[in-house]
Amino acid sequence: MENQEVDQGKRRFLIAATAAMGGVATIAVAVPFVKSMLPSERAKAAGAPVEVDVSKIETGAMITVEWQGKPVWIVNRSKEMLELLTNHNDKLTDPDGLVQQPDYCKTPTRSIKPEYMVVVGICTHLGCSPSPKLKPGEEGMGADWPGGFFCPCHGSKFDLAGRVFQGSPAPTNLIVPPYQYLSDTRVLIGEDGKGA
Repeated sequence: MENQEVDQGKRRFLIAATAAMGGVATIAVAVPFVKSMLPSERAKAAGAPVEVDVSKIETGAMITVEWQGKPVWIVNRSKEMLELLTNHNDKLTDPDGLVQQPDYCKTPTRSIKPEYMVVVGICTHLGCSPSPKLKPGEEGMGADWPGGFFCPCHGSKFDLAGRVFQGSPAPTNLIVPPYQYLSDTRVLIGEDGKGA
């Protein structure tokens, strides 16, 4: 038992070396774990802004693009469609469109340019996707139908500005996403130049 003197220097070295190796191992395990919580490139792309050439949309027609995993409708409204927007304000829940759109779309057409409607194509009731019923008096919609969208899930009706009709289960208008025009014919959905 005489040679059992403890070498304090060696002990401190071994403790420091063990602690350092434990720290390295912890970092080696933590880095992949933390990286796994960051969005993938695919997820980043899904949330990225979408650029659309609206010059290819015929007058009176609609296209659907995907932004953040949601359908976004762009309708090139004809002169007749725009005229019909003012004829049924008394039948709408929120005719002035005070909610569900950015400030720059608080216009009677709920859009930057009157002829192009840009809305998220998801019913504000329970998330179904309404069907386009763009023509006035379209079959099954009644003779007084001004054109718009009908949700087959629970019967919500929206006009050609995405405003909800009174008596519909949907509580609010269709949502206008942030968007901006890059040129006369190119729309960027997902950014409005104001940080949105």
